[in-house]
Amino acid sequence: MLCGIDEAGRGPIAGPLVVAGAIIIKNIEGLNDSKVLSEKKREKLFDEIKNNCHYHIVFTHAKEIDERGLSICLKNSILEIMETLEKYSNNFLMDGNTSFGINTLQHKIKADATVQEVSAASILAKVSRDRFMCEIAPKYPKYNFEKHKGYGTKAHVEKIKKFGRCEEHRVSFKLKALGEENIGLQKSLF
Repeated sequence: MLCGIDEAGRGPIAGPLVVAGAIIIKNIEGLNDSKVLSEKKREKLFDEIKNNCHYHIVFTHAKEIDERGLSICLKNSILEIMETLEKYSNNFLMDGNTSFGINTLQHKIKADATVQEVSAASILAKVSRDRFMCEIAPKYPKYNFEKHKGYGTKAHVEKIKKFGRCEEHRVSFKLKALGEENIGLQKSLF
């Protein structure tokens, strides 16, 4: 059995990185890359995936991303998924163009659109992250996290200009719109 792995939240300037792994045990209709599905369709599939898969979801919050670097956080999340789900599979496929230095991890570009297990993982990660951003939004009403989910939209950047960053923001992600330069704070795996 194949375990598909995908992430949501690699690029946002606020909120967690969420990585999910999914092994399908019963056929699920309508799977696709989470980015091409409507929110309503993703929400419907989310529960169906949870009921018909072995799965594991890992959250890494902004502070840890700032401290350890995005690549290391991704790698550690993938390793946790592999360790948790290894009793069901020893065949792991990650969406993208790298295996993060993990010898037993396969990777494939656009796997989230072409491999059902990776599509399922994509949906689990995206819906989990979106729900989290909506849940924390009332705690940070100035930022409207429920609207942009922490991505660097113009409206979000304007809120940061006005109010500064909160604890959910990634301070290691530098914003050109704020006159910041990326000075190599992102740690690399290699």
